[in-house]
This record gives sequence, structure tokens and C-alpha cells, in this order.
Amino acid sequence: MGSLIVPGEHDHKLKLVSLPFVSTSHLIPVVDIARLFAIHGVDVTIITTTATAAIFQSSIDRDRDRGHAIRTHVVKFPCEQVGLPEGVESFNSNTPRDLVPKIYQGLTILQDQYQQLFHDLQPDFLFTDMFYPWTVDAAAKLGIPRLIYVSGGYLAHSSQNTIEQFSPHTKVDSDTESFLLPGLPHELKMTRLQLPDWLRAPTGYTYLMNMMKDSERKSYGSLLNTFYELEGDYEEHYKKAMGTKSWSVGPVSFWVNQDALDKADRGHAKEEQGEGEEGWLTWLDSKTENSVLYVSFGSMNKFPTPQLVEIAHALEDSDHDFIWVVRKKGESEDGEGNDFLQEFDKRVKASNKGYLIWGWAPQLLILEHHAIGAVVTHCGWNTIIESVNAGLPMATWPLFAEQFYNEKLLAEVLRIGVPVGAKEWRNWNEFGDEVVKREEIGNAIGVLMGGEESIEMRRRAKALSDAAKKAIQVGGSSHNNLKELIQELKSLKLQKANHKS
Repeated sequence: MGSLIVPGEHDHKLKLVSLPFVSTSHLIPVVDIARLFAIHGVDVTIITTTATAAIFQSSIDRDRDRGHAIRTHVVKFPCEQVGLPEGVESFNSNTPRDLVPKIYQGLTILQDQYQQLFHDLQPDFLFTDMFYPWTVDAAAKLGIPRLIYVSGGYLAHSSQNTIEQFSPHTKVDSDTESFLLPGLPHELKMTRLQLPDWLRAPTGYTYLMNMMKDSERKSYGSLLNTFYELEGDYEEHYKKAMGTKSWSVGPVSFWVNQDALDKADRGHAKEEQGEGEEGWLTWLDSKTENSVLYVSFGSMNKFPTPQLVEIAHALEDSDHDFIWVVRKKGESEDGEGNDFLQEFDKRVKASNKGYLIWGWAPQLLILEHHAIGAVVTHCGWNTIIESVNAGLPMATWPLFAEQFYNEKLLAEVLRIGVPVGAKEWRNWNEFGDEVVKREEIGNAIGVLMGGEESIEMRRRAKALSDAAKKAIQVGGSSHNNLKELIQELKSLKLQKANHKS
């Protein structure tokens, strides 16, 4: 019988291999969490494709300069093999719908290569995105734990679970009649129209979601970019409902990106850069505290021209200055959207009332600016967490994915959100039929930016911001979670080594 191995200085570090997904909204938090592990002494390799690596590589380079053991292992995406133009290997709002299956096909082709890399790199554990359900079996083959990144928050996933379990949406007579989500910590109601299409009736995506849920149950545990003080009731509820281990380790963006350069570059390839920050920064510096509305609908959304027109009029008619992040191209299928927005841009710049940022925006830096008073958001989870961290209330405009559940969290549970009145879920790369009118948008902005209610919302948002900052400090909830998890993984590694010996 071999002698017992005791941990000591000579012990090698824990080794992590991480595989993020190829859409920006998933990529950024997975890379940030991998970087967190590196900050806490874990040896990290992130596997990704060439064009995707460009989005975050500068952060990894800076982390290495700071002495952290972290690197990117780049594989070539099989563009030619699946009939894609070179460099098209990730999803965003401008990804043409006919190319989406080809990107998935490319990812399927890469699976064997990824599995071989897992084997060659000999990690102690895997940390992979929920969109790679097969990685739980790959980890099992290697005899190591797999941690899964689950996007969104605990309320959203608890809501989805309860709908799948109890089917309350089948017990109402119409798509617009509301039903209660049973068994949740709060009394929340929704309509069928607000549910994802794959939940209303089975689609190919339903099958994928079931695979992901199954792989989560088989995983060692899940990591979510949230924190206990934000949705602790739902964290408890979710762990019970799923019967799995889960750790909230957020807000990850604030935890790893405390340096201005990190914030400026986050989620963004250098070649995408448009005008320098001087423009928006100089403009914001000229505005008073809490006076500007930040309007952004994330990297996966596009609006038809009639909707852009309504948003523009609502912003122009409001009593408040605004920064609006708009798509560079592909805003509307008829091309009118761009022409309209360019005219609008000239007009609001001339009056100094508004500022349009075309393409990518350094969101972390903008949200932290003292002039920003509130946010108009699609309720994407990354933006919610970043806005909460900055202590900002939100006008909620959910569109797709789990965003209608997120609206419930903001407007009804935390009471730091005002719905603009969006009623209909749609797919991320579709326009949908619904056009929210300028009056509804204007009303939400009015509530958000003025009056008694806005003071209360701002107070609650500020309290959550303080809690977010405490969560990642030594002794904070997320900090403790990450340390405990790393300790657990070290113990597993040690047990395995002792077992072998």
C-alpha cells in the first residue's frame, strides 16, 4: 500500500480547462469566471476559436502580466468545411439566420478535437458552458468533475423549472390570460405569450434544453453570475428543485475587471473599435449627476425600423438626456433604420440632448459614470448584474431567452425596475410582430427618472449595489463560495491521488 499523500508546497496547482460558448453574452461571464479561478491560484487554460479569442485576449494578457497562471488555447474553426465565411464563428444580432445551423455544425465537428485537448491538458476539473452538454460525459471519462456555467439568474431557472413541472400555462384559455407560477417564494404571474416558444410547444430547441438540464444534473455543480443578497430565496429554491450543488460567484465582471483597461476592453475585439472614448466621455462629463438615461439592448438584439422610430421619439420627447447604443449595420432589413438613425443622431447631437454610440460600447465604464441615472434594458442578465452593481434602476424591455422572468425579478421582487410594456417573447434573431409605442416607453422613462417612486427605486438599487460590492470582498457571500469550491476541488484531487497511490 502506498504512503498517504499530504498536501504541501510541492503540490501542483489545481488545473482547470474552460470551454466558453461562442456568443458574447455567454462568452464574457465564462471567461470572467475562469479568470477568477486564476486570481485565486488555479492554473487555467481557456479553449476557444481564433475570432472568439480576439474578444477577450487582451484581458488574459494583462492577467498573465499580473502573474496569474492563465492562457488561451486557440483552435481553428472549420469555416471552409461547413461553408462559412472566414472569421464567422460566433453568434450576435448580425448573424444571418441561415448561417446559425452552420456554426452549430462547426461546433459539432470541433467536439473530437476538444475532447482530445481535455485528455492532453490533464486538468483536475472542467468548467464549460451549458451549451456543451456533452462535456459532462467527457469529464466522466477522464474521472474529473465538470462544473457547468448556467446563464441568467436563479429566479429565471426556478420559474422555468416550475413551468416544466406543473404546466400552469396549459390551464388558461388564451395566450394573454395570466397564470400563477406555482411554488415560488413570491407570487409571480405570466402569460403564455411571455414564455419561450420551445416551452409552449416542443421544438428542436426543447430537446437541446432538456439535454442541458440533464447534463447539469449529472455535473458536479453549477456556477451562476449572481450573488446571495440579490436572489438568495431563489438560490435555495433552485438547489432543492434541481437536487444539485450550485454556487453564486457574482458579480463577476466587477470582481475581475477592477482596472480601467479591463473595463474598457471587456467583451470586445480591438478591430471593432469605432471612435475613441473621448466623444461619449466628454459628452457625459458635461452632464449633471443622475441626469442621463443609458439605453442598450445587448449584443443579440435587432429591432425593425418602426420600433426604432418609436424609441427615438420617446427619447427625444422625454425631459431627459440619453446615450443610446445602436447597431452599426443590419439594424433593419430594409436599410431604412440606419438612414433614420443617422438623421436622428445629427439632430440630437446638435441639440446636445442625446448621444448615439454606433456598434460596441464600453458599458462598464459608462454605467459607472456619475451622470448616468437609469438604464433602459432588454433584461439580459449581464446588463442586469452590471446595472445593479452600479446602483441603477431599470426600464425593463424583455425580448427573448429568459428575459421575461428577469423582468419579474427587477419589477416585482427587487422593485428596481419599471416595465415598458413588452408582452411577447420572440427568438433572438427575429424581429417579432410587437411594436411598443412611444407613449408606453415615455411613461416608463418618466417613472424611472422623476418623482417619489424613482427616489425609492434608486435607494433600493443603491443598497443592492453596496451588497454586490460586499459579496466579492473577503468574507462576502460570493468570495466565500469561490474559496469553499476551490477547497472542495483540492480535496477531490487529493483523494484521487491517495486512491491511486
